[in-house]
Amino acid sequence: MTAKRLKTQTVEKNDYKIYLKKAEDFYNIMHKAQDLENWTAAGLNAVHCAISCCDALLVFHLGLRSIGEDHMQVADLLLRLPQQITGEVATFKRIVAKKNVIAYENREFRQTDALEIVKLTDRFYHWAISNFPS
Repeated sequence: MTAKRLKTQTVEKNDYKIYLKKAEDFYNIMHKAQDLENWTAAGLNAVHCAISCCDALLVFHLGLRSIGEDHMQVADLLLRLPQQITGEVATFKRIVAKKNVIAYENREFRQTDALEIVKLTDRFYHWAISNFPS
């Protein structure tokens, strides 16, 4: 069996700020949606926040970002970062794994679901932003 090729795009390292701003926007809207008890919006913004955090990290550290359709493959790229981050990668996978449940499955995304993903995303977001210059 051959490994899947990760589709990436070279990006100017200074462009990490664009993805970091997107992550911040998604993070803020995630919390506003939570305050409004809009659980689906809180969940989807959590997923997009985590993905944008990853884009920012990969651009800043490696000068690339994933352009593949499978967001789980981004986890493989994260493991290329210079620091040991297996716990953070596991958190990212847990967040992204919820995307189909939130957006596509024939079931309601409930408060307990949203609170769980918001908690994970809070942790992941704060870890991610600590990896950039202030």
